[in-house]
Amino acid sequence: MRITQLNIYPVKSLGGISLDAAQLTAEGLAWDRRWMVVDDVGRFVTQRQLPRMAQVRPHLESDALVLCHPEAEPLRVPLSTKATERLPVYVWEDRCEALDEGGEARDWLVRVLGDLRGSGLRLVRFAPNHRRRVEPDFLAAGEQAHTGFADGYPFLVATTASLAALNLALEASGGEALPMDRFRPNIVIEGGEPFSEDGWREIGADGWRLGLRKPCQRCKIITVDQQNGEIRHPGEPLKTLMTLKPRLAWKGAFFGQNAILLAGEGTTIAVGGSLAVG
Repeated sequence: MRITQLNIYPVKSLGGISLDAAQLTAEGLAWDRRWMVVDDVGRFVTQRQLPRMAQVRPHLESDALVLCHPEAEPLRVPLSTKATERLPVYVWEDRCEALDEGGEARDWLVRVLGDLRGSGLRLVRFAPNHRRRVEPDFLAAGEQAHTGFADGYPFLVATTASLAALNLALEASGGEALPMDRFRPNIVIEGGEPFSEDGWREIGADGWRLGLRKPCQRCKIITVDQQNGEIRHPGEPLKTLMTLKPRLAWKGAFFGQNAILLAGEGTTIAVGGSLAVG
């Protein structure tokens, strides 16, 4: 088994960044989902509501997060901040503490994304030292984990074998093969049989281990082309995924595994690196 991709998404539901190497933290790969777009009442905003969010491409410089869009000058957000006033924001049912990135970011987001049913948009960052606990239902006895603005877990693991199986089914029904970016994983692994990751409890190598704790239920975001924010084939690949891999006790479509850090905080992992599963 080996790692073939490492991806981070510094702003929840905006474009991703592919890396050759990344540092493991308890909250996920370093800089993953540390920022988020919210509406006027602090509710998280994603491609579920605004598919064109995929057109906003981030990159990281030594001192700034830079957001780029073809219709605007880049927005620079310093990695360090002097802001101290915390505001409540919400990811699903979780209340989180955040720092507002200010008026320039608000104006820029509205210029490139428009409003959301009459609401403005704000860019917020996860507040320092705030802890958002991972749901305990799928953790082993005694385990605790926390994350940033991800939907629920700090890591999402996917495999190339599972994507290949899905693409075969899509093409067999007259559809188009899809790239891995539709599923927005953090760590992509090559090796094993399709969907064998559903039976893994751990992955890792010398110095680090992740625990795979919950299958990732997919939503309409996987119908969005991550390069242009368009939905060319509504309902796909959700429909095919549900028929390809039904879960008798679970409703919905699933692809990938949500994971937590078990050991190795601060360790750097790299594309091409070997790992073991168990």
